[in-house]
Amino acid sequence: MAIPELSLMLFALWTLGVLTVTIGWYRWSRILLGQAAIHQFRSDDVQGEDWYRRAMRAHANCIENLPVFGAIVLVLSQHQIDSPLIDALSLAVPAARVVQSLMHICFVESKRTVSIRFTFFSVQFCCFFVLIGCALWH
Repeated sequence: MAIPELSLMLFALWTLGVLTVTIGWYRWSRILLGQAAIHQFRSDDVQGEDWYRRAMRAHANCIENLPVFGAIVLVLSQHQIDSPLIDALSLAVPAARVVQSLMHICFVESKRTVSIRFTFFSVQFCCFFVLIGCALWH
């Protein structure tokens, strides 16, 4: 498996991990302990503890960016475009996503935490554009 494909798998695994360890744990623990019914978790109703709401937004961020990264990796893979730069950028994407998600989930929003989150989002965004450029240049 090429590095960009491995990085895409890591991104997908992280997305599932955020879902399972935060949202899933929060919901199922309440359901199994009788503190909530399964139908009480509505997607159109903001509810739950602050960290849980941040985890839901962090998961949504993962879901929004996973297909973009997937499309880029698909093109690179289909055209067998590779280089050390592509490998490094591909590894930077899930690494930056993990830090961004952790900042989102673990820390109450403040100017500092939002700035750090935005920095790691920007790293991903820049990597996407450089990877697209590499694909188009090839």
